This record gives sequence, structure tokens and C-alpha cells, in this order.
Amino acid sequence: MADREFDLVLFGATGFVGKLTAEYLIQAAPAGAKIALAGRSAEKLAAVRAELGAAAAEWPLVQADSTDQASLDALAARTKVVVTTVGPYLRYGVPLVQACAENGTHYADLTGEPLFIRDCIDRFGDKAAETGAKIVTSCGYDSIPSDLSVYQLYKRTVADNTGELTDTTLVAWLKGGMSGGTIDSGRAMMEAIAADPAKASVMSHPYSLSPDKALEPDVGRQTDQALQRASNIDPSLSGWVSTFIMGAHNTKIVRRSNGLLGWPYGKNFRYREVMSAGSSPTAPLVAAGIAGGIVATMAAGAVLSRVSAGRKLLDRIVPKPGTGPSENARRSGWFTMRTFANTTSGAKYVCTFAGKGDPGYQATSVMLGQAGLCLAFDSLPELAGILTPASAMGDALTDRLRKADITIEVDPA
Repeated sequence: MADREFDLVLFGATGFVGKLTAEYLIQAAPAGAKIALAGRSAEKLAAVRAELGAAAAEWPLVQADSTDQASLDALAARTKVVVTTVGPYLRYGVPLVQACAENGTHYADLTGEPLFIRDCIDRFGDKAAETGAKIVTSCGYDSIPSDLSVYQLYKRTVADNTGELTDTTLVAWLKGGMSGGTIDSGRAMMEAIAADPAKASVMSHPYSLSPDKALEPDVGRQTDQALQRASNIDPSLSGWVSTFIMGAHNTKIVRRSNGLLGWPYGKNFRYREVMSAGSSPTAPLVAAGIAGGIVATMAAGAVLSRVSAGRKLLDRIVPKPGTGPSENARRSGWFTMRTFANTTSGAKYVCTFAGKGDPGYQATSVMLGQAGLCLAFDSLPELAGILTPASAMGDALTDRLRKADITIEVDPA
């Protein structure tokens, strides 16, 4: 792709996270990087470029629309990499993946939508592998911390010769809000399942994104629901843990990485994610409330998504896509993910993946920006197709994020 006009095109630059990603690319992109901004409205793109200041003044603008396949084909043909923040991806993302797969163009997004990924695997996986396109999904807070943490744990077991991974649990601590885009993505999936109930199995099956379910380890039931004492995971932990709302998606990405890499994590690899509910006297009640609230919210959302009146109600009560917190709120956020792993030799490890900034906004723009730059400029494995962060960019992206002040450390537990 040496003859491409651009190194990277940011599609959706006029959206909230798109603007944050553009701001990050200004400081993180190497000198001479050929970057362009893309979106539906040339006028809005010009306004965003003006807001970005002198450093982006020469960035070209590309008009493209997710409902216009020809415009997306032309966009993909001009660049090495497309980074997209235009979601929900189930509604708006498929044509761009098609364009990138057919043109051999690398791609990174922020999706937390298993239905979208499964659709892309089935429709464009073979074509992307044929053209050499690396279509890398879930390159934000969902699911880079999860995916790279387990990947680095695996690399440590190989270095130490301590056997394969077995029971592995990620515990999440964070300060930050849920974006309107994330909620809208959930709604899009609920509406899709309401229209076709058979799609529910993609959401519920732990290996629904696997490259080959028949080769997955038989480790018994794996649930994304949680309510227990944290010390059951590791004696160093106190308090209680509960269901992590993105665990159902992140765990599928981690298991897909294992499959794409040839199942090196182990034949007894079991993985789950939970969220800390704290260690105060009320922590058990908080944990129970979180777990029950997530179940109730999903159930209510599924029911409301089936009827017009319900969809209108959701429109009034949930945050709007494209909106987000103030700069002070974004900068005051933080996240810490600690993944506790056991091995067949009895050795135990913990991977800490932590950073500053609201995870859904500030930190996500860093992760997505670095993923795009990694695809554009780094030497990567030849693997192509519908990929995951770890399978496409494991070591190179880890190095980049460490240099971007994100902590990624593996230690004996």
C-alpha cells in the first residue's frame, strides 16, 4: 500500500469521540504522517479542522457517507488505514468494512457489538484475508485492555515456561460515565434481536465469535454474571465484585484472539470479567444492585425495543449519541484493570492495565489513535481478516500504549 494517498483517514471526525481522536493524532502521529478527516458534511469537517488549529490545517477533507457505498469504496482505496468512530456499527458500519476488505485497507473501530462482528466475519472475513486487510474491531476501552492483558499474560507464561493459562479473571475499577454511543449500540443490538430472535445466541454463547467452535476447549459453563467476594478471585482482594457490563463482549474478543492465534492460551483456559463494588459495609448490596440492575435493564431494553412507543421512551431517557462529558470530567476519570491468571504449573500472575482519563472517552481516543497508527506504520504479523487487537497488533500495540503513559505490567501474583 506504499502508493496510497493517505496513511490514515479518520472517519467520523465530526463526532464527539472522533474529535477527541483527531486531537490525539495531532500529538501522537509521526512527522510527515499523511492524515485526512472524513465524514458526511464537508462544512462540518472544515469546522472541526479549524478547531484543531495549525497542526491540522493541511489535513485533507474527504466527503463520504455510510449510506453511499461508492463513496466508501473510493475512501478505502485512497488510504492505508481507516479509523472509524461512526456507530452504532450494526447500523452504519458494515458498508465501510466491505469497502476496506475489498480494497485491502486496514481498519480499526470502537465496536462493542458482537452481532456486528459476527456479521463481518461471515460476510467479509475470507475477502479480507485474501486482500491482506486487517479489519481490527474493538480498539477502545472495549476491548484493548482485556485483550492485551491476557495476551501479555500468555507471553509471560511462555517466557517463564510455567505452562498454559487456566482460570483467568479480570477485575475492573474505573471512574467514568457511559457514552450515548455505547447505549445506542446496545439498543441497535436489542432491535436486531427483536427482529430476528435467532441472533440472541450470538450474544449468549461464549464462543460465538470463535474462528472454529469445534476446536474450542470444553471447560464447562462460562457465565458473564457475577456476585461474590473479591477474595474468591485472589486473596489480595477485599470487598465484593459484580457483573461488568462490557464483560459479555470483552470475553468473546479474548476468546477469539485465542482462536486466531492457534489456541496458545491453553486447552483449559477459562476467562471472565467482573467489576469491583468496593469494600464498604454496603458493598454486598451495591454488588447485588449492579448485577440485578444490569439484568433488569437488558430485559427492559429488549422489551421496549420491540415496540415503537418503547423506542420513543428510550429516546427521551438515555444520553444522545455524539454527546459527552466536559474536558474536566474526562481528565478526572481513570481506569485500572487487574487480570489474575492461574497456570497448569501452579504459577500465578497478575496483569495490571491502567491509565488516566475517562475510559470511554479520553482513554479510548488514545487507544484508538494508537491502534490506527500501529496499523499504518508498524511491522505486524501477516495475519489478515476480521481480527482482534491482540491477534493483529499484540506486541507492537502494547509497546505503543506503554509509551503513551498507559501501564501494562505482568507480575507474579
